[in-house]
Amino acid sequence: MSARHRSLAAQIRRWTEGGGLRDRNVLLLALILVLLIGMTILDSVGVTTGSFNSDYLASSLINYVPLALLALAELFVITTGRGSIDLSVGSMVSVVGMIFGILYVNAGWSLASAVVVALLASMLLGGVNGVLTAYFGYPALITTLATYYAYQSIALVITGASPISGARIAGLYSAADSIELPVIGQYFPLVPLGMFTFVLPVAVVAWLLLNRTTYGRSLYAIGTNTTAAQWAGIQTRRTQLLAFVASGLVSGLVAIYTVAQFASARPDAGTSGAGMALPAITIAVLGGVAITGGIGRLSGVLLAALLIVWLNASILIVVPGNAGTQLQFLALAVVLLGASLVDALPTRLRRRGSGADGPTLPVPTTTNPQ
Repeated sequence: MSARHRSLAAQIRRWTEGGGLRDRNVLLLALILVLLIGMTILDSVGVTTGSFNSDYLASSLINYVPLALLALAELFVITTGRGSIDLSVGSMVSVVGMIFGILYVNAGWSLASAVVVALLASMLLGGVNGVLTAYFGYPALITTLATYYAYQSIALVITGASPISGARIAGLYSAADSIELPVIGQYFPLVPLGMFTFVLPVAVVAWLLLNRTTYGRSLYAIGTNTTAAQWAGIQTRRTQLLAFVASGLVSGLVAIYTVAQFASARPDAGTSGAGMALPAITIAVLGGVAITGGIGRLSGVLLAALLIVWLNASILIVVPGNAGTQLQFLALAVVLLGASLVDALPTRLRRRGSGADGPTLPVPTTTNPQ
């Protein structure tokens, strides 16, 4: 090996041992790049059942909207620590969608009024989770599992398990349709409108809350050390409650979007199949949100959602049908486990280099909440 190659190898090793691979954004961008290159090669040799191109990738972003939003909802809840998690986001999507459908179609309310009341209902549902967890001391896992079943049942009961549809609600599909970008649209594929009307505003507000407000600092503080946060004068219960309320609000926005996407209000919109909750939690963790709380970056969550959406789209164009759907879950598991192993790699390399014996455990790292 030449001196140049040895120098390059040494630099890569120092970067790895220094935790370079633990920069989740770098890892996710690398995985996205590998996915795109690999799929382009498969498409060129005729393995895919359709064209893998920018149009196909852009059209798949219609599924990015609900998954990215719910993963952001999980970011708020999980960051509060103490095992906080929200398993009820999918059932909240279902019940809020039905509430919106009842008000907008059956009761004939205006669109604005139906949206506002539906979002208020979603905040109330999230608040129930928050009160039970923050003030009554129930574990978030038990609380949100219970409300998952409760909200799912309510969604089915209030309409007799029948979807709400009709010409009026079908007119909302334009909110989930793809559009041409202004000015430069002729050079780019059509992009789902929800990327600009749902994801972008929520991401901007979430970033401002997490990085530019006292509440954001309090959120990370209670997730890192609840006792220290209490001694610092932070109202830990209220902070956690508001995180669950935010999760409910975002779930309500997803409910409105799914009603537009399916052109009907479905009582199983957020719970059919594997549901929306588990993929959202997986994306949040894959994006670098520490399940123990106190660590999480919005950018990582958004990139993880993009990786998963494009990975799912890639699998379906290679293995269509139910087999492809099942392979999506397998691929999700492999990516999540792989990311966890990469997190532990720098520690293993340092221990191997120093000749240390004994078990190698990943070292917790702090992450700038951006």
